[in-house]
Amino acid sequence: QVQLVESGGGLVQTGGSLRLSCAVHGTIFSINIMGWYRQAPGKQRELVANITGGGVANVADSVKGRFAISKDNTKNTVFLQMNSLKAEDAGVYYCNVRQVKPDWREEDYWGQGTQVTVSA
Repeated sequence: QVQLVESGGGLVQTGGSLRLSCAVHGTIFSINIMGWYRQAPGKQRELVANITGGGVANVADSVKGRFAISKDNTKNTVFLQMNSLKAEDAGVYYCNVRQVKPDWREEDYWGQGTQVTVSA
């Protein structure tokens, strides 16, 4: 079993910053990719950023230059630093981890979601 524990969401003013964390607990074999998705009310969940096991980061165009993803392999934790937040960044942010199991199957895990609210 794998559990993702997210933290760091909250209320911030436009232009402010937040840092999200997601710690992976449980039986970990080989993590392929760690990432963050978000979902605003009435919209589909979208990828914000992800980072591969080798450290290659991919950031959505809508947040490029403002958000940065990083990870601490020793703690199996992924971070999302969010700067210059805008109203359109508000939503529930979900951590996602994909790992390869010993039988070579990939499995996705999701966090419970953390709310980010951006006020004017």
